[in-house]
Amino acid sequence: MSIRVGIYGYGNLGRGVECAIKKNPDMELVAVFTRRNKESVEILTKTAKVCHVDEVESMVDEIDVMILCGGSATDLPVQTPKLSKLFNVIDSFDTHAKIPQHFANVDASAKEAKKVAIISVGWDPGMFSLNRLYANAILVDGKDYTFWGKGISQGHSDAIRRIEGVKNAKQYTVPIEEAVNAVRSGSNPELTTRQKHLRECYVVAEEGADKARIEAEIKNMPNYFADYDTTVYFISEEELQRDHAGLPHGGVVIRSGKTGWNDEHSHTIEYSLKLDSNPEFTASVLVAYARAAVRLNKEGKSGCKTVFDIAPAYLTSMSGEEIREHLL
Repeated sequence: MSIRVGIYGYGNLGRGVECAIKKNPDMELVAVFTRRNKESVEILTKTAKVCHVDEVESMVDEIDVMILCGGSATDLPVQTPKLSKLFNVIDSFDTHAKIPQHFANVDASAKEAKKVAIISVGWDPGMFSLNRLYANAILVDGKDYTFWGKGISQGHSDAIRRIEGVKNAKQYTVPIEEAVNAVRSGSNPELTTRQKHLRECYVVAEEGADKARIEAEIKNMPNYFADYDTTVYFISEEELQRDHAGLPHGGVVIRSGKTGWNDEHSHTIEYSLKLDSNPEFTASVLVAYARAAVRLNKEGKSGCKTVFDIAPAYLTSMSGEEIREHLL
């Protein structure tokens, strides 16, 4: 019997989830929920319904797991606790500092409803988090390093677009090669924020806008650019659409550590991602964990979980025998 999936929110991530469901034969998309006029939203899955978010409670008996595709700033802190009272849910909440509070809020609502909620699913937090944990457990005496990019930061791009006089913008996070190589050497360097990443900004200015002021505002923006070496390029809208239309991203997690009685041997563990589409890859991770949520709930489990709590076998449609034969 197929796992019946709902998608809550139909932007880049929601469309990616729809594509990922198509590649998983044990799943079917039942409905997409949108805040827009549902008549204006066209989806790719002809057998699924488009519903307004106000209709969500009427679908409780038709959906096994709801994948939430809203933003971490204002959507998910409200939506995940609310919807986990009705469904098993998955979200990609990625505001790292607020994960403990988000977990507590969701845990309370999911336990009360006897549902499973898995939060902060994606690649960071998510797959990178798992690899940091594995590496820490194995190389106890060591140090972690995470580099992001080269890729488009959607949050930083949005911050630029909010500056007066900016028509459009894309921002790339770029790891500094010298820093990455120093880490790979096993020397465990102490690196500042500025030494690890560059920021490249491609900006379309409004006609007549003060480009010098825009550049200064970008470079001095606290929490976004002030702590980095930042380069601003002013280009046309046509150039932006031609050369920067995609949403690539990726990165690398490295742990360098020592073993031996006198620390005589050095080791490096590295996990890397190179992504053509950040939202489509994140969506694929969400769909795998959606399978796990349904399985756990059928076993009688409830409450909030993170990727740390989910055994790998719950993620795949393969049986235990198949996993042991082909992957072990």
